[in-house]
Amino acid sequence: MPSGSALRPAAPSDADRLWRIAQAAYSPYVSRMDRRPAPMSADYGEAIRRGRALVLVDEAERVLGFVIHFAHRNSWFVENLAVDPNAQGGGVGSRLLRAAEDAARAAGAQRVLLYTNVVMAENVAFYEGRGYRQTMRMQDGGYDRLYFEKPFRTGARVDSDATSQP
Repeated sequence: MPSGSALRPAAPSDADRLWRIAQAAYSPYVSRMDRRPAPMSADYGEAIRRGRALVLVDEAERVLGFVIHFAHRNSWFVENLAVDPNAQGGGVGSRLLRAAEDAARAAGAQRVLLYTNVVMAENVAFYEGRGYRQTMRMQDGGYDRLYFEKPFRTGARVDSDATSQP
């Protein structure tokens, strides 16, 4: 983990950087899939406007990675976690995932949910190594997705965002 790094909510000025990180982080998977991974086409400005984006920055305020996360029914959904390839392997992704889990616990969520594509074996190993267990495999929007959860001890119900779809 880079010294002097800090978590903060993403600002509107970070939207382009999040998009660039997504392009770099997900581009190795394009050759394994019959399409571009969904995060390569995401609207990061919208995620920031909705207060769903958290970034980890270095001492120069350069964004190293981000997580898009939000309440969904009685759970917390991690929609996207991406790290600049130059910062991968240094704990950035783990710190961002822990921050999302902390937000989930603070909101009283009973579990964290997320998915990844079946061809993203590195992501599967990353999540399993952090206590997530696979719950199902499903075709979703043309993507072959593996769904994961990490349950917490019983918590209070989280307000559902009726407009959100995981």
